[in-house]
Amino acid sequence: MKIRAKELMALLCTVMLFSGCGAGQAVDDYATNEGYSSTQSEEAAAGKTGTGIPKEDIKVGVLHLTDPAEGGGYTYTHDLGIQGMQQNLGLSDEQIVRKINVDDTDAAAAETAIQECVDEGCQIIFTTSWGYMDPTEKMAEKYPDIYFCHGTGYKSNGKKFINYFGRIYQARYLSGIVAGMNTKDNKIGYVAAQGIDNSEVTGGIDAFAIGVASVNPDAKIYVKVTNSWYDPKGEEAAAKELLDKGCDVMAQHCDTAYPQIMAEDAGVYGIGYNSDMRKETPNSCLCSVVWNWSAYYTAAVQSVIEGTWTGENYYGGMKEGLVEITDLAGFCAEGTQEKVDEAKANILSGECNVFDGVIETNTGDTVGEDGGTLDDATITGGINWYYKNVEVLE
Repeated sequence: MKIRAKELMALLCTVMLFSGCGAGQAVDDYATNEGYSSTQSEEAAAGKTGTGIPKEDIKVGVLHLTDPAEGGGYTYTHDLGIQGMQQNLGLSDEQIVRKINVDDTDAAAAETAIQECVDEGCQIIFTTSWGYMDPTEKMAEKYPDIYFCHGTGYKSNGKKFINYFGRIYQARYLSGIVAGMNTKDNKIGYVAAQGIDNSEVTGGIDAFAIGVASVNPDAKIYVKVTNSWYDPKGEEAAAKELLDKGCDVMAQHCDTAYPQIMAEDAGVYGIGYNSDMRKETPNSCLCSVVWNWSAYYTAAVQSVIEGTWTGENYYGGMKEGLVEITDLAGFCAEGTQEKVDEAKANILSGECNVFDGVIETNTGDTVGEDGGTLDDATITGGINWYYKNVEVLE
């Protein structure tokens, strides 16, 4: 959200989970990185920038918005990444400190949870939700020798406090192609956690909408905003409103699976987010937009162990194995897989950057220029407009 990191951590390029996997594995399979090997350690060691911390002494803290035991959604997916990092690096359970159900709207609660991680000896702490940003910044100033990594934010100090996120819009674009190929009534619903001022959510909606338009220019995306990252009742109400409007595909950028469950109950299709939501809705989920956080968490902790930490922010994408969509459902419309494969190849080759050329908004204005593409700073902090086929419900 807002201004994100502009450079990739050097280590990530060697931590590519998907190099040995097809796009279709469930996100649970992405918890570990089978491609990770000691070769990375030898290469990274050659460029050491610090003294490092012996692996047997490292202790990792993580703040979670909810409880990973819920089995799906945002926190669950981040914790799969933590589990994958632990397995990749061979850490014991005692070396991982989890603080769960930490309200990211309560600064005091976040600071207390971070302090507990410090008191328990954590040398690197991941704070996974947007609202943890200011408390993380404050605690990073208090403890300059501890490594702090804040997920989805824009603050950092170029030293031991950095931010991390990814090019989720690439996978959103692919899922838009799936939605556009499978809607019958050309009405697609989208439950959004935040409104037009939040570039992460708005950019995701726009990438999805551009994907839809690339295969179905007649389709329209109806957006309902909940104004909360985690609001089961609000998400359920938003989904109901979209279904009542006649939407026959339901997408989302929110933390629970309620929009998908509502879609399946209504007998229409869904596109999940964060985790593979076929688990909750096997009869309606066309695909899910998923994260492989283990790619980042492994690289970050390894850099602390080896003394190769650079203080750079992190912004990975499909190329680095951080974001992807799951296998398409067998009931997808004919030709969907071919369209997705073609678009994915174009993204990986650099031929398509999603936000390319002159882009028309739903107010009739334009963004971008012929032959150009929006830069990272604009994508992560300056998309405060909706694509031409988007309508936001009041």
